[in-house]
Amino acid sequence: MVKRILGRGLLAGALAGLLAFAFARIFAEPQINKAIAYESGRDAAQEALDKAAGIPPEMADPDLFSRTVQADVGLGVGMIFFGMAMGALFAVAYLLCLGRTGRLQARTLSVLVAGGGLLGFYLVPFVKYPANPPAIGHAETIQQRGSLYLVMVLCSVLFLAGAVWLGQRLQPRFGNWNATLLGAAAYVVVIGVVMTLLPSIGHLSDNVHLYGHHATETPLPLTDKQGHLVYPGFPADVLFDFRLYSVAAQLILWGTIGLVFAPMAQRLLQPATVRRQKPASAASAGAADPVTT
Repeated sequence: MVKRILGRGLLAGALAGLLAFAFARIFAEPQINKAIAYESGRDAAQEALDKAAGIPPEMADPDLFSRTVQADVGLGVGMIFFGMAMGALFAVAYLLCLGRTGRLQARTLSVLVAGGGLLGFYLVPFVKYPANPPAIGHAETIQQRGSLYLVMVLCSVLFLAGAVWLGQRLQPRFGNWNATLLGAAAYVVVIGVVMTLLPSIGHLSDNVHLYGHHATETPLPLTDKQGHLVYPGFPADVLFDFRLYSVAAQLILWGTIGLVFAPMAQRLLQPATVRRQKPASAASAGAADPVTT
C-alpha cells in the first residue's frame, strides 16, 4: 500500500511540475529576461563609473548554458523533478494523515493535504522571504539567504503539523470548528514570532557593511559621486509580476498534485464505494433515457 501511494504521489507530482513549467515558461520567463536585461545595463553603467574612477573592471564568468537551454531544458527538468519531490513529500504526509482525520474521504483528504503543502512549503515562507528574479541578491549573502529560507520552511512545516495536532487534541473539548480556529491561531502566533526573530535580507551583516541599512537587496538607483542618477532602480512592475507568477505557478503545482492524486487515492483506498456509485449512476441514466423502438 505504501509503495502504491508513493507511486501515485510521484506521478501526480511529475504532471504538476510539467504544468507549472508550462505556465512559468509563458508568463514568468519574460520577467526573468527583463530582469537580466536590467542587470546587464546596470553592470555596464557600474563599469563606466569604475573606469572613470580608475578602478579596473572585473572579468565576468562565462555562461555555461545559453538562455534558451536554461529557459527550456533547465527550467523544464528542474520543475518536473521538483514536482516529483513535492509529490513524494505529499504522499508521505497523506499516509501520516490516513486514519487520523475522522471520516474524511480520500479525495477530500488529498485536497486538504495539498493545501497544507502549499501553505507550509511556500506561501508562509514567501511572506518573510519572497521570490526574487535575477539582478536581486548579492553574491556575498547567497549562503546566508539559503540558510534563512530553509529555516523558515522547516519552521513553517513543523508548526503547521503542530497546529493540526493541537486541533485534534482540542477537538473533544471544543468541537471541530473551535478546535480548528484555536490551532490556526496558535500557528499564526508562533510563526509570527519566528518571522520577527529572523532577520530581513537587507539587514544581514555583509549587506550592512557593503551597502548600508536597507530592508531588502532590491537594487536602488545607481548614482555617481555627485549624486547624479546614472541608472534607475529595479523596475517595480517586473518585481511584482515575477512574484505574482511565482505564486501562481505554485498554486498550479500543489493544486494539480491534490486534484490528480484525489481520484487515484479514492479508487485505491475506497474501491467498494466507487463500485457502488457506478451501478447507481448507470441505473439512473437508464431510467432517465428509456430506449424507444
